[in-house]
Amino acid sequence: MATHRSQFLSTLTERGFVHQCTDDEALDALAAEKPLTAYIGFDCTAPSLHVGSLISIMMLKWLQEAGHKPIVLMGGGTTKVGDPSGKDDVRTLLDEAEIADNMRRIEQVFSQFLTFGDGPTDAVMIDNSEWLDGLSYIPFLREYGRHFSVNRMLGFDSVKLRLEREQPLTFLEFNYMVLQAYDFLELARRFDCVLQMGGSDQWGNIVNGVEVGRRADGRELYGLTTPLLTTAAGAKMGKTASGAVWLNADMLSPYDYWQYWRNTDDADVGRFLRLFTDLGLDEITRLEALGGNEINEAKKVLANQATQLCHGEDAARAAAETARRTFEDGEAGDQLPTVDMPRAELESGIPAFEILRRAGLAASNGEARRLIKGGGGRANDIVITDEMQTVSLADVNDQGYIKLSAGKKRHALVRAV
Repeated sequence: MATHRSQFLSTLTERGFVHQCTDDEALDALAAEKPLTAYIGFDCTAPSLHVGSLISIMMLKWLQEAGHKPIVLMGGGTTKVGDPSGKDDVRTLLDEAEIADNMRRIEQVFSQFLTFGDGPTDAVMIDNSEWLDGLSYIPFLREYGRHFSVNRMLGFDSVKLRLEREQPLTFLEFNYMVLQAYDFLELARRFDCVLQMGGSDQWGNIVNGVEVGRRADGRELYGLTTPLLTTAAGAKMGKTASGAVWLNADMLSPYDYWQYWRNTDDADVGRFLRLFTDLGLDEITRLEALGGNEINEAKKVLANQATQLCHGEDAARAAAETARRTFEDGEAGDQLPTVDMPRAELESGIPAFEILRRAGLAASNGEARRLIKGGGGRANDIVITDEMQTVSLADVNDQGYIKLSAGKKRHALVRAV
């Protein structure tokens, strides 16, 4: 492993963040010499980011902790175009009101990880619609279109893979990498931003920005990407059988977020502690060396630390306590997901497979049926033996709810309203 002079690149390399860099030695020398400004862009395609974006957020956190200035670039402009990277189909276009609402909700999570303000290393948040919305098409093409080679653009994975699979790629999407490159140039001009970071699927877009900076302004800019992140089982980060692992608490409860990390595969614990917590490397080395059932203690540390970073110390402590009461004491903790169902429906009874789905413990009726057939469905900790068995008001316990379970680790409460 190459050694670095700068704290920033040393930390990212040691913790497993670095995949590609346009000029590792020059960037390291610059970061060791003086504070630098770097950015990552986040499009507003949903009301929350999910765990797949967390590695980028953590990079900005480590950048700031090493004494540099992070820019969070919100894609109010680029979301109107749609990034084709990693997608087989054309993205659904959102209207301006939807984009604005998504941006407002996404912004909330960053204050948990970064310090914003007016200081030299304080983070700033900027919306790229500030300059993209005002561009005039013909002048923009004349000024910047000449710096892009269509031959090379066709060779980048975001375009090449879509064409090889014979999936449609609109001219609108084809423009995305041009606009992202222009973002980098604008940030370089306005804030002396010299580094763009992102996932490995953004490499082509980032390299374009580096080249446009050199050709248009003679600037020395840099790009750095993270590895494609998958679990030990080969699954893409941020997705589960029950849906996306959102970062906003109103999209996914802190308890469910805690459980996501607690259920990490044994083989992923050390890597995830490095990437998604700020624990020291010596402590991580100790935790990942635990064997047998002791590895579960390392998973709890991962869940506590990751949840604390995203949702705060109180939420992490409450989630951990709910898990302890649920799994160790056999109680139903206060933080378990709660689903309200009409009292009238529960009076007549709801089929077991349907109520498991409606409680969010199965993605479909078919999945719920398979869960029950495999012996994994429970009501009030009693195995459901028949998918057509009804769950009704008679199953409401003394605390006023029905506890449903999918296996040993996923639970929800149903409340009659």
